[in-house]
Amino acid sequence: MLLVAGAILTLAVTDMPAFGDPEAPAHQHVAPRYMAMAYEETGVTNMVTAILADYRGYDTLGELTVIFTAGAAVLSILAGRKHK
Repeated sequence: MLLVAGAILTLAVTDMPAFGDPEAPAHQHVAPRYMAMAYEETGVTNMVTAILADYRGYDTLGELTVIFTAGAAVLSILAGRKHK
């Protein structure tokens, strides 16, 4: 079963576009639209901020929630340890 999964993943990787390929689908569809419409749709002059805060706001909020939860868990574990 493991070999079958490895073979499927290997075939999937060989079908991917090359790293940095300007003809990759992500560079042909989404990125040009973000670059052309970021200021008009968000009102933010910094494109990275516009993408992270507006276009991908829910995703960024989810990532921050996971990081906060992990940090709170680590602090909780460390605070619960008894020092001798």
